[in-house]
Amino acid sequence: MSNVLAQSVEVFTTLLTVAGMGYFLAAMVAARVFLAARRAPPAAFSPGVSILKSLNGLDPGMIDAFRSHCRQTYSGDVELLFGVSSLTDPAAAVVEQLIKEFPAQSIQLVRCPTRLGTNGKVSTLVQLETQARYNFILINDSDITVSPRYLERIMADFAPPPDEPLPKDDLGQARKEVGLVTALYRGCAQRTLPSRLEALGIATDFQAGVLLSRMIEGGLHFGLGSTLAVSRKALDKIGGLSPLLDHLADDYELGVRICRAGYRVALSAEVVETAIPAYTWRGFADHQLRWARTVRDARPWGYAGLLFTHGLPLALLNVLASGLSPLSLWLLGLSFLLRLALAMTVGAEVLGDRQVLPNLWLLPLRDLIVMGIWTAGFAGNTIVWRGERFLLKGGKLEPIGG
Repeated sequence: MSNVLAQSVEVFTTLLTVAGMGYFLAAMVAARVFLAARRAPPAAFSPGVSILKSLNGLDPGMIDAFRSHCRQTYSGDVELLFGVSSLTDPAAAVVEQLIKEFPAQSIQLVRCPTRLGTNGKVSTLVQLETQARYNFILINDSDITVSPRYLERIMADFAPPPDEPLPKDDLGQARKEVGLVTALYRGCAQRTLPSRLEALGIATDFQAGVLLSRMIEGGLHFGLGSTLAVSRKALDKIGGLSPLLDHLADDYELGVRICRAGYRVALSAEVVETAIPAYTWRGFADHQLRWARTVRDARPWGYAGLLFTHGLPLALLNVLASGLSPLSLWLLGLSFLLRLALAMTVGAEVLGDRQVLPNLWLLPLRDLIVMGIWTAGFAGNTIVWRGERFLLKGGKLEPIGG
């Protein structure tokens, strides 16, 4: 009986390993589809844009991130609205410095004192939304650094179709009006090992999953917090930002609601950069676990399917289950090569992340740790966010301990 069980385990882990290799191949195909699509020149479309940023404390490289938004080649009107809950917040001084450096730019520091829901960021954004002047609103995180052509490329996806529009987009789907534009991002790591592991995961795992989701689902049905550009028309149709006040994954939920309202979520050709904090191991674990449980809560079956993205750990498990059989060792070697190829295709080629190559040697360690976190993601609904503990239910946050 024990031999039968051992053989069954070996066959099962072999099948999982092959499935993991299939995921690597599929994600590389999705990356190639995206690369081919973004070669097209952006359309000329330059409406007025209101950029909203919710601030809470200082982030690494914050002032440089803000400056990058003020150095756009965009020909349309732009205003930047920065919201803080209190003018004593250290981020307020950074905004004041920005105003002095760019006197010709429309920049406002807005006090948003009211806590409207459990999600403090959305509470601030709701209050900023009422002061935005333009028909297009762009929201991104406070640590996002962008290129000079950022707005030009983001807003190009809102351009109305030509007189004779193509019936389908580059993924073969029927065209709908774009309601939201989002963008991929790469991480700029600090010197700590957990910070480097997080940036490596963003470049070689998370963004690969986004591209594959876009390909197999015929487009994106969610947004990424790196960029959420939305038309007033679409935003009004879903009731504005207020319905997101108690949601943790507000970026994901915004995209879902825009799609349900009959609009399309477009993935821009632009890639932005986020600053990764100098995480301790505890901070890294809290952030990864929050991420994992957020995904599990939003898409339970999709989260379970993430098992197949852990190709290297599955191949190692197969080696152990098979007693170092030649086939398992061969599959491990092939899985490792495919994993490296995916990392370079998405991380280096799609995202232009220069930190990927020098950190590739950390990939096996990162994949083993994250598979453990994926497993822990099933074990509860508690998350830690900005030092506070919450219970996550139905996408909404419930404070723990008052």
